[in-house]
This record gives sequence, structure tokens and C-alpha cells, in this order.
Amino acid sequence: MSPRTDRSRRTPVARHGVLRSPNPLLQVLTVLGAMVAVAVISVSAVGAFAVWDAARAVSDAGVSIGDDDSQLPPSLGEIEGGVNMLLVGTDSCEGPNTALSGACQEGDTDGERNDVTMLVHISDEPRRVTVVSFPRDMIVPIPACAGQDGTEYSAMSAQMLNVSYMYGGLSCSVATVEKLTGVDIRFAAAIRWTGVINLSDAIGGVDVCVADDISDSHTGLNLTAGTHTLQGVEALQFLRIRHGIGDGSDLGRISNQQQFMSSMVRKLQSGGVLGNPATLLNLATTAVQQVTNGQLVLSQSLANPQRMVQIAMAVRSVPYEDIVFVQYPTAYASDGSHVLPLTDAADVLFEALAANQPLQLTGSTSDGYGTAVVGEAEQGSTDASATPAPTDSTAPDAGAGDGSTGQTPVALPSVITGQTAKQVTCTQAER
Repeated sequence: MSPRTDRSRRTPVARHGVLRSPNPLLQVLTVLGAMVAVAVISVSAVGAFAVWDAARAVSDAGVSIGDDDSQLPPSLGEIEGGVNMLLVGTDSCEGPNTALSGACQEGDTDGERNDVTMLVHISDEPRRVTVVSFPRDMIVPIPACAGQDGTEYSAMSAQMLNVSYMYGGLSCSVATVEKLTGVDIRFAAAIRWTGVINLSDAIGGVDVCVADDISDSHTGLNLTAGTHTLQGVEALQFLRIRHGIGDGSDLGRISNQQQFMSSMVRKLQSGGVLGNPATLLNLATTAVQQVTNGQLVLSQSLANPQRMVQIAMAVRSVPYEDIVFVQYPTAYASDGSHVLPLTDAADVLFEALAANQPLQLTGSTSDGYGTAVVGEAEQGSTDASATPAPTDSTAPDAGAGDGSTGQTPVALPSVITGQTAKQVTCTQAER
């Protein structure tokens, strides 16, 4: 089994490689937002033909991730059963993406990598959503993969997670996460930086909270303490930033991304996006354009408009407390730069997901001290203001998601950090 460490006593000073991570917000937005956009527009017959015809072009561009489901869904109702979907953000240096990365401009790159990797799990009834973020520098086994150019790569026992996309594209990243977690992944998507920016513009921005003034010369992002509405390049910078927040590591960046995604979910559900047909049409059209322009890749199973509708309908009204963002648990390796998976702790999480049990977070919001809880959000409100937060965010009831089912939540090990969409968090400056 993987090693265990006392995180309260370790010094989280690792700096994980060259900063090239894209924005994971729009990886979720790209898929879920576009799904809902297609669903609402199609059902309401507002521009339905144009969107549906474009969506057919998306279907033609889908890539195989192995066991693809080629059958059309029977109806536009909710998808039956649960959903496991892998979403990755890649650090491509092709085309307009080059201008967004100093490493690309300096030629300091080695292929296209999945610097952001997230597993979205949507449970069967009762519906719950869990998003698991995987540190890019985590050392994991990578199975044998075939590259996009036909090159065959042998299985590797210990490699950084973010090289899986470089070796075999989206299907290899899927196979790698399946091997690590034991989860059967049926849907997948990958997005590049330019796609992130365009989709961020389409949603109209997301509110983020910054506890202190932050400044990062690597991304060029400077924000004063307070609430900011970010979109476009600035949103991308916020989700790439690690220098200047928390402990300066990729682990701190993950919690920063989770703050962004939680705020985005609240905006989507509140009606700020889903209740605006013009925004939905713009979002769906933009998503299609990203596929056409090579900035967004979908699996064959996901590049199906009817399937998108079914998945969207399954997540449209999940309670905030049952939308949980967690980081796959890790411990620092002896080199202080890479991290190792804590599979015993992870097993508790994935066994709970398999049994469709609600989750209770017992640890902090951040493994890299990047965020802190400041309050709670009310369901259905567009107001990001928070009610007073508990003085101890690691108390047993912190982040408990039991909805209205009366089920007893599974207390996750404290080494599994994260937050729910109900918790409002703020990004903390580097200390």
C-alpha cells in the first residue's frame, strides 16, 4: 500500500515543475454547460436546428476511449444509472496557445500533457456529484497505450500522471485513471487554453474571493483582497496560479480551482446561466466552435447530443451540499517535488461513491493551504455573500452531504481535502 504521512508535520514547500496548467473550470463547464445548453435550447426549440446540426458535427469528431457506447439514448429524459466522466486540461503549445505560456515561447516543453485531470462522478438516485482532482505530479503506473501517431508505448510502473496524455492522448489518460481508481470511465473530454478562455467569456465570468492581495509574476495575475468577477484570460490566470497562493505548490492550486468551480456551480444553478437562453445559445455555439477549432476533444460516447442532454438533466438540481470537490489523497515523495498516492484513504472515497453514500469532509479545504472557508451559500441564490462559517472547518459536520435522504454520511479520512459547493472559500496569499 502507499505510504502515509502526518501532513501537519511535513513542510509543504515543493514547487511542481514549470507552470503550465489550464483552467479546469471550463473543463466541467465545457461538458456540463454545453450539455445543458443543448438540452434547454433543443427542448424550447430556440435555434434548435442550427444547434443540433452543429452538434452532429461534434459527434463526427469524437475520439475512441475504448469501450464506447455507440447506441443512441432512447429519449431526452435523465440518463439511467450513474456517470463517470474524465475531464482534462492540456498544455498545448499549438496555434494561439503559444502566446499564453512563457514555457511555450521559450521552447521549454515536452509534448502535450494533461496538467489538470478530474474525474466527475454523478451517482444514481439520489443524485450526487463528486469531482476528484488528481495532482499532475503524482507518481502512478501508466498502462500500455497507443499514441495518436500509432506509436505503441509499453506499460510503465512509475511515471507522473500528466505524461499519460503525451503518450496516448485522451484514451491513455482514461486508462491511467481507471487503473489507479478501479472506476469504469465511459465519458471523457480534453480542453486547451484557448478553449478555456472562449468558454469563460461565454459564461459571463465567475465570482471569486481573495482573502489577501495576491501577485504572481509567472501568470501576470494581480488581485486585491475582496471579491472579483473573472472571465477570459484573467480567469485562466486565476486557475493556473500557484506561485503567490498557499504553499506555492500544485496542491494549493487545486483548492484554488475548487473554489472557482464551486462558485461556477452556484452561478449555473442559480439561473445566472441556465435561466438565460441567450447565454445558453452562446455557450453551446462556443463549445461547438472549440471542437471545430481543435481546442476541445470529446470521446465518441460524449460527442452525442442526446447523451449530453441526458447527463445534463441528471445534474440540474443536485443540492449544494451533495456537490463535493476533493483532491485524491497524496503524500510527498522523498524528493520533495513529486507526490505518491495514498490508496488506503482513496479506497474509502471510491467505495462510498460505488455504494452511492453521501460524503462528509473531515479535513481542511486545501492540502496546500490555498483556501479557507468563510461561510455558506444558500441554494438558488445568485448572491455570493456567505453566512458566518464555523470556527473549525474540520469539525465532524463540516462538508457533510446527506441531502434529504436521511443516510449517514461516510466520514472521509482527513488526508482527503476539499469542499462542497455549499461552502464559500477564499484564496489565501502565499505564506
